[in-house]
Amino acid sequence: MGDFNLTVILDAIRRAPGGLSRVELAQLVGLSPQTISNISRRLLDQNLIVEAGKEGTGPGKPRTMLRLNAAGMYAVGVHLDPAVTTFVVLDLVGAVVKHSRIKTPSGADPGAVIDTIAAEIKQLISDSGVDPAKIAGLGVASPGPIDLNEGTVVDPPLLLGWDRVPLRDALVEATGLSTLVDKDVTSAAVAETWAGGPSGAGSFIFMYMGTGIGCGIVLNDEVVRGTSGNAGEIGHIVVDPDGALCDCGLRGCVKSTAIPQVLVARAEEAGVLDGPRGSNSGPAVQERFAQLCAQAYGGDKKAAEIIDSSAVLVARAVSVITNTLDVDRVVFGGPFWSCLSETYLNLVPDLVAENSATRKIHGIEVVGTGVGEDVGAIGAACLVLEHTLAPRSQRLLLER
Repeated sequence: MGDFNLTVILDAIRRAPGGLSRVELAQLVGLSPQTISNISRRLLDQNLIVEAGKEGTGPGKPRTMLRLNAAGMYAVGVHLDPAVTTFVVLDLVGAVVKHSRIKTPSGADPGAVIDTIAAEIKQLISDSGVDPAKIAGLGVASPGPIDLNEGTVVDPPLLLGWDRVPLRDALVEATGLSTLVDKDVTSAAVAETWAGGPSGAGSFIFMYMGTGIGCGIVLNDEVVRGTSGNAGEIGHIVVDPDGALCDCGLRGCVKSTAIPQVLVARAEEAGVLDGPRGSNSGPAVQERFAQLCAQAYGGDKKAAEIIDSSAVLVARAVSVITNTLDVDRVVFGGPFWSCLSETYLNLVPDLVAENSATRKIHGIEVVGTGVGEDVGAIGAACLVLEHTLAPRSQRLLLER
């Protein structure tokens, strides 16, 4: 109970950028002033919070404000995407201290990719200047599906050869850091709750626009992972009944009609993209997709039609999800989001509003991420902070 109360207080301070006094904390979380005082002293001793001046007007003495100590703890985050792998060192308030990005090595040898990731992590920590003793751990955001308990990657469709790869254990051995592995879409949702500001509060879905398209879910400020940690697999929602055949046997799924690889292939077939057809590797798709978006925004009508049609299809999938979950907000982000943001923010809000089952009760906000394009890697680092510091009901369970 003591540990749980500590995380409740720490979480309350984290959610108040201006800080909170001990009196405000007692009113907010419902604990006694003595308990607040004891836990505050413990957090100060651990350098997780600092006393940040005094505030107050009128009668009574000014109150001492408590805020997170940014330098009190750090976490490393890695986002493994088939196209690009991103690395960050994050401080306790969710600010990026250092980041780097590399093209994800091609080929079907997970071991070689893991060795490259481990080497980059070590270099990043060294370049950051952070005391390694203050690093709480390593978080890894990976394409799904994953085995959350085992920390393994289970045959994601766009990472060839990654079938039951023990990513967590391999990185623990290679880096010496305590490691967590979660889905990229879930990690992005975690990032939004920790560092996204207003867009990360309440109930929302995070539409992850990467080499694949997925969905992170947050309900009443709680990240939803599902029974096996694989919530948010939306690739087989049908958005065009007359669309292309999907490998699941249905027609017009998100996966077969709206992901970047499909849009690039459509542009190549229509002659929108010049030159021979590129490979299906993640980096090649990213490069060709950026070219397609540039042409669309540069006045190429055929390219614009392809991007516009993808917005319509994705909006249909979004409507299915928002109607099912009854959320306040849709947050878009991910490594391919910057290419799509202008078109999607212009088209998707009205399409979602038209199809909302609750439009006469409440609106649904559609926004871009408040975290930035490194949201996957930041989310991976936030996994460590969430696991270490966030209040979770599991903390109240007694072990045998």
